[in-house]
Amino acid sequence: MAAQAPPFEPDLQADARTNAAWHERFSREEMKALLAVSDLRGAFSVAVNWLGVAAAMAGVAWWPNPITVVLAIFVIGGRQLGLAVLMHEASHRTMFRNKAVNDWVGNWLCAYPVWSDLLTYRPYHLQHHAKNWTEEDPDLVLVQPFPTTRASLRRKLWRDLSGQTGRKFAMGAWKRSFERWRAGDRDGRRAFLGFLVTNAAILGAVTMAGAPWLFLLWAIAWLTTYPLVTRIRSIAEHAMVPDPADPLRNTRTTLARWWERIFLAPNRVNYHLEHHLLMTVPHYRLARMHGLLAERGLLDEALVTVGYPAVLARASALAPGQEGQVPRTTGPPPRVPPF
Repeated sequence: MAAQAPPFEPDLQADARTNAAWHERFSREEMKALLAVSDLRGAFSVAVNWLGVAAAMAGVAWWPNPITVVLAIFVIGGRQLGLAVLMHEASHRTMFRNKAVNDWVGNWLCAYPVWSDLLTYRPYHLQHHAKNWTEEDPDLVLVQPFPTTRASLRRKLWRDLSGQTGRKFAMGAWKRSFERWRAGDRDGRRAFLGFLVTNAAILGAVTMAGAPWLFLLWAIAWLTTYPLVTRIRSIAEHAMVPDPADPLRNTRTTLARWWERIFLAPNRVNYHLEHHLLMTVPHYRLARMHGLLAERGLLDEALVTVGYPAVLARASALAPGQEGQVPRTTGPPPRVPPF
């Protein structure tokens, strides 16, 4: 059994030093440019994600065979993560300048289709930002099983791909929505109806196209590849960090290749260190922020990894039998799905 380590406490002085170090090297104009919210680019991101889903389904409809089906399930799972990422973007109110539009799009076009809910996610997620790597961090238990052995990681990934994790996702989403609705919770009713309406719309769209069976691709991806890429994203962002007290070393940026951006890192979610440094920078400006930080030497000692294979290699670096020797920090139970 793994040893229990005391919870890490954030180093507020380190946070202040880090913020001062990079803020003083940016002009007011540069900061203003990084923080600028573009309605056009927000709408473009939503459209690109849905076009990716449509293209994957169209490919299967045009040339149905095992290869296109498997490829579509992986593409759609990545786009479902992309929608969750945009829900996350909306939780910071950086998708659209108008708050009502931001929340409506964040829910109806992003959160509800993947059976989530922006309005209940937002306070949960902001707690993660405020309490990163403390016992009050709601995401802490997602990264505690790592590093582990290759055999353990393979088992976890197989549970994702075989739908076992997806079944837990579904049970958790059911409890968050329908069971809360039955208990008189209006948020539960709203979220469950949002899920039903948006998924009925997807089914209706493929039915009108003459191929209702394509909806199975959406459902299967949600149960298999979506949990898989969600797990990989969680590992990459906060697992195996060298210094939980250092804001430059308790969150990871993963430099993603083009294919990783398609399947694993939609909407610049890989620039997670930059996001934690300033969470109100829109996702489409994070690459620019990364370049400016690196150019000015602020990322020389930061936690930056090239590619997700390197992250997974680090996550499975323990020799067999060593799992119990790694200290684990306890925390509150995570939401399901963990995003």
